[in-house]
Amino acid sequence: QVQLVESGGGAVQPGGSLRLSCAASGGSLRTYIMGWFRQAPGKEREFVGAISRSSGRTDYADFVKGRCAISRDNAKSTVYLQMNSLKPEDTAVYYCAASGGFHLAPTDDDYDYWGQGTQVTVSS
Repeated sequence: QVQLVESGGGAVQPGGSLRLSCAASGGSLRTYIMGWFRQAPGKEREFVGAISRSSGRTDYADFVKGRCAISRDNAKSTVYLQMNSLKPEDTAVYYCAASGGFHLAPTDDDYDYWGQGTQVTVSS
């Protein structure tokens, strides 16, 4: 069973950048499609983006396109979410998730393993 641990969250001013990391243990990360989700207070968890097993494909939610990039290092069993031009509405707990499926799925149900989340706060 894969365990996922996110890190890299914190407080940042609008327009700033953060890079979140998701480290996996207990299994080979290369066998999973990896996704990032976020949940803001009082809102449902939403899809941010996903990356294929080989890093050949990525998909992003419209609200982060052009501002975020997902990458992975299978040798280090780590996935990254680089976020730029952050806005106050990006404030949320960010989760990484692993899917054994075949598509860059945007829904929670398609993911088998989840991290505990890392808080990102964008405020001046």
